[in-house]
Amino acid sequence: MRDIVDIFATLGVELQGFGRDATTTAIIDAAIEQNPWFTSTDIERAVEAIRIEMLDRTKFYLWLSNYTPVAHPERVAIIMAGNIPLVGFFDLLCVLCSGHKAYIKPSSKDTILMRYIVDTLRSIEPNIAIYDYSSKEQYDRVIATGGEEANRYFESHFKGTKRLLRGSRHSVAVLSGTESADELMALTEDITAYSGLGCRSVSMIFAPEGYNLSLPYTDAPNPKLRRNIASMRALYTLQQRPFEDFGAYLAVEGGTFSESLALVVVQRYNDISQVERWLEQHRDHIQCVVSKCDIEGCTPFGRAQYPTLWDYADGVDTMKFLTE
Repeated sequence: MRDIVDIFATLGVELQGFGRDATTTAIIDAAIEQNPWFTSTDIERAVEAIRIEMLDRTKFYLWLSNYTPVAHPERVAIIMAGNIPLVGFFDLLCVLCSGHKAYIKPSSKDTILMRYIVDTLRSIEPNIAIYDYSSKEQYDRVIATGGEEANRYFESHFKGTKRLLRGSRHSVAVLSGTESADELMALTEDITAYSGLGCRSVSMIFAPEGYNLSLPYTDAPNPKLRRNIASMRALYTLQQRPFEDFGAYLAVEGGTFSESLALVVVQRYNDISQVERWLEQHRDHIQCVVSKCDIEGCTPFGRAQYPTLWDYADGVDTMKFLTE
């Protein structure tokens, strides 16, 4: 079989120009028909993020050099989410790079894109170890992503199996009050990409007391989200509750994570140490922190939706789980 780095680097080459030819345009159209929350912009962004951040040959070699593939391949089940396009791709990459066999169950909301990627990988290397998942089969390890109810099922169904289970998380932004117009525009992208459905989509903003939050107004990217926002706007107006309307979301003052795609919560602070304490207290619920402040592990504005090979979901090293 071809070298694993060469396989994935070749996939990166194959994905150049995705969405700009008849074949991949048809794939995008079919994916949107399957999941109306997807948009062509979201799909092209997801593919480009994968191609640039995960399939670059130099980055790939550097990342993979930190791990030793297993000598004896195991059967690893991957039960994927479908909230954003190709969200399960990195788990597939990790399983194959660790030397295991991947048994995949794409979300019913994202089978079109994932099957396209798998078919492309098989065209590059026909013997690549990707198989279909079956609930009737036994597996040595499992990686599964879902909500609390789904994870309770996974805990029961895969009892006795080495498992990596992921739940819901939130991403936040921390403003200093000195951000430029370009940085605020980039933050808007971090908020609105994927209609706010991604765990790396910013849904809470920390802003200094007295700071006028003047984020750019932008249209909601999705008809389903627009209806959601309209309903929330009507509710807040009826209840005479204050909010700021930024088009693609409403901003409301508060201190807890948002429970609606239509809302971004703004929490005020007097000293950055307050924010740091809050982040530490809620670290198990946070996926990504976007900021230019001096906060450990923060992500630059506009890069929340471009996770690198080193950005493991929930802060758990997937490759370490697979190779130990």
